[in-house]
Amino acid sequence: MIRILFFLVVFGSATCLAQKPQVNHVITHNRTTVVCDPSGSKPFPGWGIFPSSESPVRKIVMNVTLGSPDSLLTAHWDYLDHIYLRRQGGVKGKSIDYEIGRMLTPYGSIYNKGWSWKWEVDVTDFAPYLRDSVEIEYVHSGYEATTVGWALTIDFEIISGPPVVVPLGITPLWNRGYKYGNPEEKIEDNLLPVSYESLPGTAINRIRIQHTGHGMDKPKGCSEFCSRWRNLKLDNQLVDHRNLWKDCGDNPLYPQGGTWVYDRAYWCPGDLQVPDVIDVPVMPGNHILALEMEPYTATENIQANEDISSYLFHYSPPMQRVDVAVDEILVPNDEQQFSRLNPACFNPHFIIRNLGSENLKTVTVTYGTDGFPKQVYHWKGDLKFNQTAKIIIPGELQMKEGQNSYTVTLTKPNGRKDGWMGDNELTTSFWSPEVMPTNFILQFLTNNKPKDNQILLIGSKNDTIFRRLPQNLESNMLYTDTISVNEGMYELCLTDSAGDGLEFWAEPQNGDGNLRMFDMKGNLIHAFESDCGNGEKLAFRASPAFIADTTQAKYAFSLYPRLVTKGTELGVVSNRNSNMLVQITVDGKIWEKHEYPNIKNGLYSYNLSNLPSGRIVLEVFMDGVSRFKGRLNKRKLK
Repeated sequence: MIRILFFLVVFGSATCLAQKPQVNHVITHNRTTVVCDPSGSKPFPGWGIFPSSESPVRKIVMNVTLGSPDSLLTAHWDYLDHIYLRRQGGVKGKSIDYEIGRMLTPYGSIYNKGWSWKWEVDVTDFAPYLRDSVEIEYVHSGYEATTVGWALTIDFEIISGPPVVVPLGITPLWNRGYKYGNPEEKIEDNLLPVSYESLPGTAINRIRIQHTGHGMDKPKGCSEFCSRWRNLKLDNQLVDHRNLWKDCGDNPLYPQGGTWVYDRAYWCPGDLQVPDVIDVPVMPGNHILALEMEPYTATENIQANEDISSYLFHYSPPMQRVDVAVDEILVPNDEQQFSRLNPACFNPHFIIRNLGSENLKTVTVTYGTDGFPKQVYHWKGDLKFNQTAKIIIPGELQMKEGQNSYTVTLTKPNGRKDGWMGDNELTTSFWSPEVMPTNFILQFLTNNKPKDNQILLIGSKNDTIFRRLPQNLESNMLYTDTISVNEGMYELCLTDSAGDGLEFWAEPQNGDGNLRMFDMKGNLIHAFESDCGNGEKLAFRASPAFIADTTQAKYAFSLYPRLVTKGTELGVVSNRNSNMLVQITVDGKIWEKHEYPNIKNGLYSYNLSNLPSGRIVLEVFMDGVSRFKGRLNKRKLK
């Protein structure tokens, strides 16, 4: 156990409570080039100057951005990368070696220069160590050639203010890879209970767990592709039970150049894992904490591994009896992590969190788009400390054309004054949805599994204007519908119950489908992404004044099949004539170029017999601009 010497002042003073929180940024990695290495793991350290121990910190969020590197190709595979807090106090400081973040990299082969994606995770629990001079190390496990990699940025967003609880100490728990299903080395013989002493003054033990499964054995495909449960017990009492499985078809980062849609063992490609956080009330004294995995024995290809890092934090009681915060605004919000939900026309929703010792029963929520009259909602519930609630407000979002700001404010928690008002208000920016005509043509080409799909057009009263239901769909059928709507806000939703979209390169047997919108003159005005996992949504404002702007290019592409032995076909639909260049590369080397002058729509075939087996990328340039990049995988003829 490690005790924390933490500077304390009377945070409840009127001076501190009256202050609005300041937000500071500490950047330890600024587009650091992360280079893959065939030999395996490679560290990328960086230093940052964090607030001193005397500075009150309310919250710390670690933002991690991966982008296409300036001098390399983007890395291809879904690697398990770790972010460590290595040292505090300069180069001669004591080693700490706490894992504070876990990145599962995306399949990046289809991303061009200039691409990037940002994730975030709360690391406030490590605030006592994110002080003064700190070394943060990103460990990349990529074993590809040194010609590929990432541009990495790690940005710590530090919000000032009184701490919610006082940190008293930390106890490292299970921190290694554990073999799973191995009859000669059973996990229960290594994943042993931890005995620890709860420090004087402790009221809450917080267990923070990062846990991912890897390997591919038989019969269940553990640990990457098997669901299994995990129990957490304190003093032989169950305090947490969960199935270690994650739905990847709703990943905000899509499409990717690999098997991104396949559900996995508590992780997905292209994701900064959010740790499990379990708070349990405790009394000072001796305790035993145990982590138990579902019993399992593999029979062949025994290689499953459970990669776990976990820590127990000792905390005082909450500093305030009544304390509520706006945790997140999910809708409306233009941040990448919420792109599955936005842009939106209806139903703003946000998350509130109870940070007080008293259960939160009521709070007044004032919300709305800046520049429009605010509305009020009276929430009722029963939230324990650190628990959250999602609030969904039915109705249409108010907005002006272009960029908007949206604000949520919380007041009168449990009918009283909040203990600290600094996190009671949150503002996001968002863009208004696209403008579409009131009369348009919807074309839906089904694939070989139409019973997985559904199309719904929803109006502002949550009424269904149009639908295509699974039971009424036939395979490989083009459905063309002329749709007329009144002026107003709408959301057009495509869903896929199997989670593999209308087309997925690794499943050519499912066929190739698409969903596209045209104006009444036949101009393409919107194309849904076929490789969309669980589906995709288009929010739009219908206007009778809509006129298609053919000076602004719109394109729809299809590439099928993508798992090939001989050849493939590229389909192109657009709203204007363009000069097209198709470039085919293997491992970054250009093998073929095909030029097509002045084309608008067409179907083009490519013989790939002379190309080597493996990953192939087909990229389409329209008038010199890259508009589509598709991954193919060529198999050898048997």
